[in-house]
Amino acid sequence: MHLLNTALHTRRAFLQRSGQLALAGAALPTALNLAALGEAAAATANDYKALVCVFLYGGNDYANTVVTYDPTSYAQYATVRGGAGDAGGGIALARADLERTLLKPHKPLADGRQYALHPAMAGLADLFNAGQAAVQLNVGPLVVPLTRAQFNSPDRKTYPLPPKLFSHNDQQSVWQSSSPEGSTVGWGGHLGDLALNGNTKSLFTCMSVTGNAVFLSGDSALQYQVSTGGAVRVRAATDGAVYGSKAVKDLMSQMISEGSAHPLENEYVRVMQRSREAEVHVAAALAGSQTGGATPLVTEFPANNPLADQLKMVARLIQGRSLLGAKRQVFMVSLGGFDLHDNLIAQQPVLMGRVSEAMAAFYRATVELGVAQNVTSFTASDFGRTLTSNGDGSDHGWGGHHIVVGGAVKGRAFYGAPPPVSVGNTNAPQDQWHVGQGRLLPSTSVDQYAATLARWFGVEPQQLGGILPNLRQFGSSAYPLDLGFMGPSA
Repeated sequence: MHLLNTALHTRRAFLQRSGQLALAGAALPTALNLAALGEAAAATANDYKALVCVFLYGGNDYANTVVTYDPTSYAQYATVRGGAGDAGGGIALARADLERTLLKPHKPLADGRQYALHPAMAGLADLFNAGQAAVQLNVGPLVVPLTRAQFNSPDRKTYPLPPKLFSHNDQQSVWQSSSPEGSTVGWGGHLGDLALNGNTKSLFTCMSVTGNAVFLSGDSALQYQVSTGGAVRVRAATDGAVYGSKAVKDLMSQMISEGSAHPLENEYVRVMQRSREAEVHVAAALAGSQTGGATPLVTEFPANNPLADQLKMVARLIQGRSLLGAKRQVFMVSLGGFDLHDNLIAQQPVLMGRVSEAMAAFYRATVELGVAQNVTSFTASDFGRTLTSNGDGSDHGWGGHHIVVGGAVKGRAFYGAPPPVSVGNTNAPQDQWHVGQGRLLPSTSVDQYAATLARWFGVEPQQLGGILPNLRQFGSSAYPLDLGFMGPSA
């Protein structure tokens, strides 16, 4: 079943929406398109699906996450990273340490290429080998397909680059929204725009457990933020006292509840009332997911793991989806600390262990809830990093490898082309895959990655351009719009 039904877009409805959006001051081309699509969603989405973005802030080191393992490639990797043969060294992991997390795809890669996950990622390796996870190789922001020669060309009009390449804040924003820092709308929020009218309580369409992020902001969809403890309370209205005074609490509660002749004051009251109502609904959904006749969630999540705490909250919100009136939801969680210019070998194991344990526990929770086929989680990050060592870490890069997990994932497979292990600057074929120091030139765009997830979510192919503005530049056999890692959208 598709999320959208373009047959419902009548001329009368079109004109009506045009007037509404014009009065709201909305940017018409995108906002109007997505408003129309959201209208269709109300009539057509009768199942449940959720996407969960797991963002790794700081730029995750790709080479020590999805690690080349076959003897030839490993030897090249170890040499570049300052190691000595299979023993590793420098910032190269020892080959023997990778045996437990060796990935065993249904179809072996060409030329005998093999990969393993970081030794701390046994949980995700097990999911991959059981068919519930896949690896998308060498993903990164692209405006147009690029070769290394085109990257080096001064003709930026013909061969544009992602804005402010290698900048943390800007590339985080480009990953999430296709635009640099300052963007106000993300592709996750655009998906929320499509789903709003299909959810009876539309405020819970886009939900963040990691604070504010452009990824979940839409033209109409608002990101609703919760903490790992539940709904964020409007404490002035709910606490027994404010500054130790019940009178102050009562006055504050009155101020945020009463209307006014001033339009800004009325808007403030409206927002506060919405927040209070939302808090009640979320609290009821979370309570219902643990008591009230619902079976309490028994899946164990690892302790002392902030990402696991966030994903546990997402699982509980999914369990309470009926009380939240949700048919389609987009979530975001995150973990920071990946900007490892130093101490890569010492610090990355902790981070990768948290990612693996949290995502594996979350998948088990979706199995427990009976929604494993309906929930897909995926990783994203600012950028990959250099293959070369700076002495104790790696520096800002571009493309990186990412992991997709869920019952609908066509798992136990690699998607995309394995990049050669190379840092040379010659005209040899193996040196055309990077732009210096082993910074991967993406062979898959973020737009392709997002489009594949959006199609599974229920978006029709002809509507993808309204969500992903650069997608029109892709679609060739080398850059397919559907990367193939998701099962059918219906």
